[in-house]
Amino acid sequence: MSIFDLRVETERLLLRPTSAEDFDAFAAFCADPLAMEHLGGVQAPSVAWRSLATLTGSWQLLGYSMFSVIEKDSGRWVGRVGPWQPHGWPGPEVGWSIASASWGRGYAPEAARAAIDWAFDALGWDEVIHTIAPGNVNSQAVARKLGSQVLRTTRLPPPHEVDVEVWGQSRQAWMARR
Repeated sequence: MSIFDLRVETERLLLRPTSAEDFDAFAAFCADPLAMEHLGGVQAPSVAWRSLATLTGSWQLLGYSMFSVIEKDSGRWVGRVGPWQPHGWPGPEVGWSIASASWGRGYAPEAARAAIDWAFDALGWDEVIHTIAPGNVNSQAVARKLGSQVLRTTRLPPPHEVDVEVWGQSRQAWMARR
């Protein structure tokens, strides 16, 4: 079985590795000022393609990356959620970004719970972090719902070079709550 056959399901969502078929929805997400406010700003389609290719390449290089989040009822791409740790990153992250048209439905915490379970079970991680911009109250609320707390602040590596809060928790704390 290829890593690209991997599927993680929740009650309402399907999480699967990113693929070229996600590009149109991904590019629309990257062009949305609301969705991209804390993710470096809007991206032109050519930059969005490179971002999608980076996520897909991480699956090949590391065996993990952010999942594409698919709404089961409609088959729509609604975001990206999952494990992420590019070179120089401040730790093993499970992050989330949901398309603004799907905000308020609880998709971020639902998908993040499944991705954290997968990271601890399949990847054997001992902790997860979430890098969150200090003003991103929506992501802070999701982190709280997951049981995470602020651990420290740091500056992301180039090319991002922005200050973030590092939220997170240990495997032991996660398992105690699950």
